[in-house]
Amino acid sequence: MTKTAPKRRRMTKAEQRAETTEQILDEAEYLFAQGGFNGVTLKDIAKRVGVHHTLLNYYFDDKKSVFDAVVARRAGVTSSLRMKALDEYDEATGGKPTVEGALRAFLDTDLDLYSQGGEGWKNYGVMGAQSSNTPYGGALFDFHFDQVVLRLIGLLEKALPECSREDLFWGYHFVTGALMLTLGRTGRIDRLSEGLCKSDDFEAVKERMATFMAGGFRELAERKKPSK
Repeated sequence: MTKTAPKRRRMTKAEQRAETTEQILDEAEYLFAQGGFNGVTLKDIAKRVGVHHTLLNYYFDDKKSVFDAVVARRAGVTSSLRMKALDEYDEATGGKPTVEGALRAFLDTDLDLYSQGGEGWKNYGVMGAQSSNTPYGGALFDFHFDQVVLRLIGLLEKALPECSREDLFWGYHFVTGALMLTLGRTGRIDRLSEGLCKSDDFEAVKERMATFMAGGFRELAERKKPSK
């Protein structure tokens, strides 16, 4: 006697809506990574999802609301993980962090997400690299990431009390620029190095970035010390 397969439970309307919303965000994320905010239309997103573009209006008001949702979906994950890493590092060092240690808690945690989180996270990284260099994208980043950045600055102040806040913020500016270039995965370093370095080799970046940037912060602090 053959057993009949159990009936699959039908999804509720709320579950169907949530599933479709995730699909829209996944496909929009991919397209925004390819063309940026201005290079994508609602029709483009609908076509990739496989629905008529009018259906998107049932889920989102306009392209801006789609973009905002794409940014917010992963922003909470990366912000909370980095904040946790910074807090744990601060506690583990008894409130006496090193520059490199603080940078590693901030950078390595993020790089792990982009290298191990799948293609969606890689698309998000490319999209973020593009968007952070625009006024609107910059404002979104302010909203989602300011608190974790200020937490890093606080640790750097403990590690380098002789360094001015001005230099610490400029130092962060240079750090985030390098991080965004890395997440952009443009392939330029591949070509320049003739394949010696690869723009998607996040492990190689992790091995070097915090150490390199820590040297810059220490140099900024050292130059302000009074000569003997």
